[in-house]
Amino acid sequence: MRNSFLAAGLFLLGSGAALAQTNPRPLTLDEYQKAKGFQIKDLDTESYVKFENAYILDRYEARKPYFITGDDGLKKRIDLYKLVAKTGMQEIGTMVFYTNEKGKRYQALLPDFTADGKVWEKYFEDIHAIDKEEKNFVLKLSYVLSKEMSFQQYKNLNQGKDLHAEAGHYGSDICFPGHQLVALAGGGHKQLRDIRPGDHIVTLDAVTQQPAAAEVQELVAHAAKNYALTRLEVIAVREQVGRTATHAHLTSQVLEATPNHPMQTQVGPKPAGEIEIGEQLLCFNANAQAYEPYTVVRTHEYAGGEQPVYNLVASGNSFMLNGVLVLQK
Repeated sequence: MRNSFLAAGLFLLGSGAALAQTNPRPLTLDEYQKAKGFQIKDLDTESYVKFENAYILDRYEARKPYFITGDDGLKKRIDLYKLVAKTGMQEIGTMVFYTNEKGKRYQALLPDFTADGKVWEKYFEDIHAIDKEEKNFVLKLSYVLSKEMSFQQYKNLNQGKDLHAEAGHYGSDICFPGHQLVALAGGGHKQLRDIRPGDHIVTLDAVTQQPAAAEVQELVAHAAKNYALTRLEVIAVREQVGRTATHAHLTSQVLEATPNHPMQTQVGPKPAGEIEIGEQLLCFNANAQAYEPYTVVRTHEYAGGEQPVYNLVASGNSFMLNGVLVLQK
């Protein structure tokens, strides 16, 4: 099970010109709460700011800001600063400043990996609170951190939750929740639970590797249980690195499946629950009418609650679900 977030490693302090110790001390909960109030007045000019003569915000590796445009056409800005404890010049976290298209600023503090679980729980609460106001904030943040962090640290795999303690059901049922959308060959979508024999859906032609139509023969439904589900969040990015900023247009898809359902990755079929951050899945670009690789940036396995799950039997060997190519099984 994995709900993976990309956390900070050890780095040289940028404009501070000092070497962070290799044994960073943990960020305490009191420091976390205090540091969330540290403000940078001008993100374009202030790269090294001291607070209380005890802490420093140092622009992360002297990097330029990211400007990210999502599927909604709205442009967001993300700036990263290292939070450094002046005593010992130890990095204890990474401050994230997120500015929306209206100029409203949000900030979050990513703890150093040595921080206590209570600090990480507060961090997760904070970023998901922002995500409720700013759609796909967590996804955009994951993209930036995956670009900038020196290594992936799998921290608090399920945000402190034990999936088995939540009684998530594992079994031979290889399926999807019924609310996810199946792409229809004639255009448009239907919820998976509403698909019927005779419907024509989009598949991948194994020879031409182009979109094709497949006829549904059967909708298979499995009895309602508290199924374990794997949530995969994938993105495709068109990126332009300029002199003063990195501009990125981000397209995203989200798919949920039972952990044992096979997915088509760049290295071949793989169960959804075994797919790792950084792997690629085929997704359909409706504008280009072509399949393109999308990169997995977040995974989360959880108990989905009492519900039936479904699968299709069709003339093709794959179909499009939530824009992602999934294998028929």
